[in-house]
Amino acid sequence: MANNDRVRVRGVTIHRPIIYGNTATVLTEKEKETLPTDHTHRWTVAVRSAASAPDSDIVGGADDLSYFIKRVTFKLHETYPNPNRVLDKPPFEVTETGWGEFEIAIKILFLSDSGEKTMTFYHHLKLHPWTLVTGPDVEIPTPEVAAKLGPVHSWQYDEIVFNDPFQSFLNLLTAHPPTSLPKIKRRPVPFHTADPSSLEASKGGVPEFQQEMEKEEGERLEKALKTIIEDTHKWRNKLIECEKEANRLKKDLDAFQS
Repeated sequence: MANNDRVRVRGVTIHRPIIYGNTATVLTEKEKETLPTDHTHRWTVAVRSAASAPDSDIVGGADDLSYFIKRVTFKLHETYPNPNRVLDKPPFEVTETGWGEFEIAIKILFLSDSGEKTMTFYHHLKLHPWTLVTGPDVEIPTPEVAAKLGPVHSWQYDEIVFNDPFQSFLNLLTAHPPTSLPKIKRRPVPFHTADPSSLEASKGGVPEFQQEMEKEEGERLEKALKTIIEDTHKWRNKLIECEKEANRLKKDLDAFQS
């Protein structure tokens, strides 16, 4: 490798869109025959590219991420045998069965030549359908209803950002552009982004991320940042006023004591 490949390209930022999360289905009676009696669902947790392959029944995964990801580790609940599941090649996913929901730590290790640090994400495993809201009533779907609704999806869109990457790593990323997200909605949205009271939240089928969702997420972040800035100014001004009042009271106290 040439020495200049190990030089960081200052001022350059490049990102790769990914999704992480899980899908879950209710076990059939036949499947339960060979599994522990308390297991109710089969689930898959995964890290994938954000774009979905055309006509695929898999959320995301159109691109192979192994060109820049060396390893993905999923830390499952301690009750599972070998809870640290290490995957050195795609697909970066783990499929298991169980009955309970829990938090999964996901560690992404990049190629050693990238010079990038390991990243950690956290995902709460989702097994049960999102609560259906009809007016003032809240309906918790039964297992039978859940099976009819189809798989439960819980996915989070994110962008891995590389600042000032090594020239060699930048060349690698540039040589593998990500598949673009579709501009318009072609499938149901992921359940976690849908309004629970809408019909969209109860639809089955395979969801898909789109550019519209990416735009909406960016707008939500901008709105949140604006709120944070406004709150910072408000509390800073309040702090200044409090400091002025404290100084005034201190002067009055000094004058009284003298």
